[in-house]
Amino acid sequence: MVLPAKSENVAVIRHALAGLAEEIGMDEPGLADLKTVVTEACMNVVVHAYQGEPGPLAVDAKPDPDGLTVVVRDEGGGIRPQADTERDSLRLGLSLIAALSSSFSISGGLDQGTEITMRVPLEGGGANGSSGGDPVEMKPYPAGRTQMVVDRSDLLAPVLARVVAALAARRDLSVDRVSDVVLVTDAIAGAAPDRFADGRVQLGLDERDDGIDLRLGPLEQGAADGIRSDLDVPDVGGSLEKLADELTVEQSDDGEYLIIRFAAAP
Repeated sequence: MVLPAKSENVAVIRHALAGLAEEIGMDEPGLADLKTVVTEACMNVVVHAYQGEPGPLAVDAKPDPDGLTVVVRDEGGGIRPQADTERDSLRLGLSLIAALSSSFSISGGLDQGTEITMRVPLEGGGANGSSGGDPVEMKPYPAGRTQMVVDRSDLLAPVLARVVAALAARRDLSVDRVSDVVLVTDAIAGAAPDRFADGRVQLGLDERDDGIDLRLGPLEQGAADGIRSDLDVPDVGGSLEKLADELTVEQSDDGEYLIIRFAAAP
């Protein structure tokens, strides 16, 4: 995920990783540890990396049979390697992350950005271990957009529903409208896994004052129309597509993209 480094986006990241962690079987103590270390690492970026200027916050999560490795990266002044009592976070700094992670590493330099790697086991309770985490490649992105890449399409559903719901809830969408968003994205996630052109899912979520836009792809040729067909509800008539304000298909060099727009109430 690549998002603007703002405090309100930390909850979006936490929701996304919680959905992923639950899907791979992480227990409740492990999930609590994960939320804590991710919140702390991301809030350090928000508060310290860019000194109030706009900048990207990148999060890379890689599951394996025994746990989840999370890399948090910024391109700013870097995370301070000590506790700081005058900031809006858990106020325990990197020592808390180290205590709750089974392995932990940090790299970077002054004005060179910072990369922090944390590993949380499926069974909660941090323990010392070896470090390790692949670098995250940062790319330019439109300000205000949340970008995600999911390497396994079968993990789309638990991650997508939580992220979209979190974004929808903080825009002026009613509870009923947020429920509509979750219903539509759940249905799309269920219909989409086998239809991506390269097996990887790219998501773009644009927040607007009057709602949110979701861009999903790249899909195989004709797959977008197949997904729209799967949104039909034969027993009662109609389609879940009608719960969205707009659903269109965009053609691109790498495949089709499904564009779904949800607007706030007037």
